[in-house]
Amino acid sequence: MYLQENIVFLNGAFVSIQKACISPYDRGFYFADGIYEVIKYYKGKPFCFNEHLMRMKKNLGEVRINFNDFDKLEETTGRLISLNRLNGEYAGIYLQITRGVYPRMHRFPEKSIIPTIYMNAYPYPSYSNQLTNGIKVIMREDVRWQRCDIKAIGLLPNVLMYQEAAENDAMECFFIRNNYLTEATHSNIFAVKDEVVQTHPDSNLILPGITKKVVIQICRNSGIKVNEYPIRADSFSRYDEFFITGTGNEVMPVIQIENTIIGNGKPGKITRHIQNEFFKMTYGQLANDWNFENWVVSYKN
Repeated sequence: MYLQENIVFLNGAFVSIQKACISPYDRGFYFADGIYEVIKYYKGKPFCFNEHLMRMKKNLGEVRINFNDFDKLEETTGRLISLNRLNGEYAGIYLQITRGVYPRMHRFPEKSIIPTIYMNAYPYPSYSNQLTNGIKVIMREDVRWQRCDIKAIGLLPNVLMYQEAAENDAMECFFIRNNYLTEATHSNIFAVKDEVVQTHPDSNLILPGITKKVVIQICRNSGIKVNEYPIRADSFSRYDEFFITGTGNEVMPVIQIENTIIGNGKPGKITRHIQNEFFKMTYGQLANDWNFENWVVSYKN
């Protein structure tokens, strides 16, 4: 019922999802020729909104889509949240910009065309059970292109690997390139060894995650050493903890990779500390709705 009543934003207008129409000539439909962002709202307040827009602006420049009307986007997303009665909820905004409408051909249109801008708002609750207990992941070869730093809408490899994870009772898939873990289908990867956090450095092989940057800053503020260096896929079992980060996954503990249990099979103390600090920033408290007070500890204890 929610989807039937949803109000979306399309090319300057707020319309019912049932009345929203996109041309079959749109290059996003033909070629996945577009960029997207997902922004989480915590009871009416967006998290890292400017950081998301800065990344989108950079990505649009990388693919040469001419869109510069960023000034009113926060006002528009806020109104979309309100129109869908999500002000007091944990909600998400999906924002997509494609090159626009033009008859199908591989090269860019010779004349200037107007980009297509689309947004929708939806309930986006946190994965409280998984955040508490941790998740299983699988590992597969990274068969994607060489510009994973661009948040492009062509996500078929990610979709196929995420589906394979689901079919193996897992919640994510780690990508492997040249025997190093790059990232997951929609998350960045962190590992912990001897209370040192390790993660892949930003490069063309991974998306520079907004939550990833927040977590690195949390570590630095907490006195936790961060080593930005690729994690060897054939050595994952030597690490004490793993967790993933993302707009939807937030700070998600990983307790099993394929058939191997990580640590003692429970979220580790570094992961818990980072979760705690992240929840303070987003929920403003220690997620009391989830009754997490029994596991929130300082990594120094």
